[in-house]
Amino acid sequence: MLSLSMRRSLGKKIGKVGCAVIGTVALLMTTAGCGADASAETEPTEGTAVFDKNFTHGKVDVDGAVLHYVKGGSGAPLVLLHGWPQTWWTWHKVMPDLAKTHTVIAIDLPGFGDSTVPKDGYDKATTARRVHQAVSKLGYQQVQIMGHDLGAAVAYDYARDFPSEVTRMTVIEMPLPGFGMEQTLGMMWPTQLNSMPAPLTEKIINDDSAEYYNGWVLEGGAWHPEAVDKKYFINAYQDPERRHAGYEYTRAFPADAADNKANAAAKQLKIPVLVMAGDHGIENIDLPGLWRGVAADVRGAAAPDAGHFVPEEAPRFLADCAGQFFGGPAVAGLPVGCNP
Repeated sequence: MLSLSMRRSLGKKIGKVGCAVIGTVALLMTTAGCGADASAETEPTEGTAVFDKNFTHGKVDVDGAVLHYVKGGSGAPLVLLHGWPQTWWTWHKVMPDLAKTHTVIAIDLPGFGDSTVPKDGYDKATTARRVHQAVSKLGYQQVQIMGHDLGAAVAYDYARDFPSEVTRMTVIEMPLPGFGMEQTLGMMWPTQLNSMPAPLTEKIINDDSAEYYNGWVLEGGAWHPEAVDKKYFINAYQDPERRHAGYEYTRAFPADAADNKANAAAKQLKIPVLVMAGDHGIENIDLPGLWRGVAADVRGAAAPDAGHFVPEEAPRFLADCAGQFFGGPAVAGLPVGCNP
């Protein structure tokens, strides 16, 4: 999702701009954001992780898909859910610190990363059930959960539909469908493009233009684009099936909104919820206030000097703030919202 402040930051950051005409849509895109950064080391799909030997890759069967996960650490289980257009890798900078006090489980959402692409079920309630199945099969029942972007919407449905199994939740840079997302659509035009009926988006963002489009989104959403592994994520979405999965998640937002509105009162969250945004991310919106429409105990915190991609742009702050919120060591100087 791309806010007005992010689009302004894009103008500050771009050193070289290319103009691409895709079908009937003319988009300004940066070529500087496409593969300029060094890619992450190649990670396996199973076995010992490369980025940190204390983590292990694995896969687990769920209804309609096989989900890939990366797990490590010890202590209370903490489930991490990424957004679009990313994978579990968005969390890799904070995972080692969080693993000092938690068993960290970073999951590739169905259709993304090294998870398989399901035929259907891209609404967030179905996705949450699939993630819940994976977590249960890994042997965990009661968890804490943190989601960024799309992953925050999935995290909400997980906490809502399995209320006795989630003790705390952090959501980052995401207004919930039915409770604020609609207010942002004018600012976040990629959401509108991605939600066009199939196969229109798939034809506009084809094999030739996908690298530029996803690179533009990653560049434009960041206050510090150099902190985001653009090449890694661009490569992760070169497969047309995975791009289609991303669009299907967006196309499901209206159904998600209806489901959220129908269940908000009866299934109001009682757990503590930390709502975080980059201080150069989503702006002109009371994000914590929007989440109070579905949760009784909402706190807010702004990640300093960060845009949309908080886990990569402000990893020290996120590890400290979320770590403290989830019951880890206290860190001096953090916002009140980070308190447990």
